Amino acid sequence: MELNKAVTKKTLAEITDHQLVESAQTGCRLSFEELVKRYQKRVYALLFQLAPEWRDINDLSQEAFIRVYRGIRNLRNPRTFKSWLNQIVLNLFYDELRKRPRTVRTVSIDQAIQDEYGETDFTREIRDEAPRPDEITSSNELSEEIRKAMEQLPEQFRTAIVLRELQGLQYEEIAEMLGCALGTVKSRIWRARERLQVILQPYFGGPSSPVDENDDEGGSFIAQIYA
Repeated sequence: MELNKAVTKKTLAEITDHQLVESAQTGCRLSFEELVKRYQKRVYALLFQLAPEWRDINDLSQEAFIRVYRGIRNLRNPRTFKSWLNQIVLNLFYDELRKRPRTVRTVSIDQAIQDEYGETDFTREIRDEAPRPDEITSSNELSEEIRKAMEQLPEQFRTAIVLRELQGLQYEEIAEMLGCALGTVKSRIWRARERLQVILQPYFGGPSSPVDENDDEGGSFIAQIYA
């Protein structure tokens, strides 16, 4: 599909993503700019959800689209643009993670335990001090506590639950993106849900219910309150 300079913004808005990708692959600047416009918030959100403690998310978002621009001609199936973009963002996250110093936010007082999938589960840790429930006076403050809770998750747990609960990907898609077994993905998501429930329980009142590993709705509250 070809888009010429006479194409109006209204027309661009009516064009499907895969048509824009096809046009961008031929070098159409307007098509690529429209793709950036449609997905810039998604890219920013995904990076922020993966690394809420990083302060250069805007710069990383720009870097992600630079990678998209450089590689879009090599995308064989334009209809897979969204998953391809997610993979680029995830690869960028891991590249940055390797370059940055690790910040340890908790101290384990027991030896780590590995499950049948080889996952490390820290079940008893000393948490950073957090304000009491009665100190949470607004939704903004609650959102901040959720962000801090996400930061406390090990990267492998956080990545899995972000892709599942906040990006809405299927387990099979996550397994392919992360290069691990389906059972490993489910285990990571279950452990992330369990950890978040324990950390955030004081802010919602009442005892926390055990997380069912087979309950696919177990983390839906995260998407509702983390947006």
